[in-house]
Parts: sequence; C-alpha cells; structure tokens
Amino acid sequence: MGLLYALLIGAAAGWIAGKLMKGGGFGALVNIILGIIGGIVGNWLFGLLGVSIADGILGDLITGVIGAVVVLFIAGLLKKK
Repeated sequence: MGLLYALLIGAAAGWIAGKLMKGGGFGALVNIILGIIGGIVGNWLFGLLGVSIADGILGDLITGVIGAVVVLFIAGLLKKK
C-alpha cells in the first residue's frame, strides 16, 4: 500500500509542478514521472536539511511538489543543452 500511496502522491505532485513550471514542454506523462522522482528528491532534500513541512497527505504533497519543481527545473536546464 505504501508504494501505491507514493506513486499517487508523486503523480499529483508532478502534475501540479508541471502547471507551476510553465514552458517546461515535457507533457503531462513525463511531468507525472518526474513528479514521482521529485517526491523522492523532496524527501531526501528535506531530510538532509532537517526540515519538516507538515504531517499527512498535505505535507507529503507539498514536499513532492517542491521536489518535482526542482527536478523539472534541472530537467529543463538539461533539455536546453
């Protein structure tokens, strides 16, 4: 059940991050996949910094969105090269 939860939160985070990062040009499916990766990155980044945003679904979603924005930003930089 934990994997399904992580995939759903990551997919939602990727979709939201794709809407926030206009002009990314990756499409909805790639944004969702990058959102799943971004959720992992967000959890790692906030764990490294010792930051906790909130508990529960909302906190997981915010963490995932921030991680997905970071991943989409880096992917956008790599896409331009």
